[in-house]
Amino acid sequence: MPSANQYSVSAAARVHAPADRVYSIIADYREGHPRILPRQFTSLTVEQGGVGAGTVIRCEMRVLGQTQMFRAAITEPQPGRVLVETIIEGDPLVTTFTVIPVEGGRESDVTIQSTIDMKPGLRGRIERFLSPRILAPIYREELKLLNDYASRAARKP
Repeated sequence: MPSANQYSVSAAARVHAPADRVYSIIADYREGHPRILPRQFTSLTVEQGGVGAGTVIRCEMRVLGQTQMFRAAITEPQPGRVLVETIIEGDPLVTTFTVIPVEGGRESDVTIQSTIDMKPGLRGRIERFLSPRILAPIYREELKLLNDYASRAARKP
């Protein structure tokens, strides 16, 4: 839950694949996660680890004609269910991926939620206004790509 000086942006979707498969794609920053990134993400480099907790990534994202670089550390407060990317270099932001098994474990409900520190003044109010309009569609696209990739992989023998 965001504090008074924070706000959040999220998107959720049903993914037509088992939760363990879905989570393994999200947690795999070498093979799986790059396959579900929308076009706004122009690079993803693994600096340390590569799967789940202990991974450190560097990523570039191009939005509104500007490219932002950030580094993030990955933790797993609930391995197999909750994965967290915490920005360690760049604008403060924490993104949480939550995967919940549904339909007897055959499908998954997935939520991507970012908690963002609000900057002071006019800039902060503008960012708070724009961020949901920019990030939510990107997260919806990421969830669509995740569904497409995970459901294809789940059908393979």
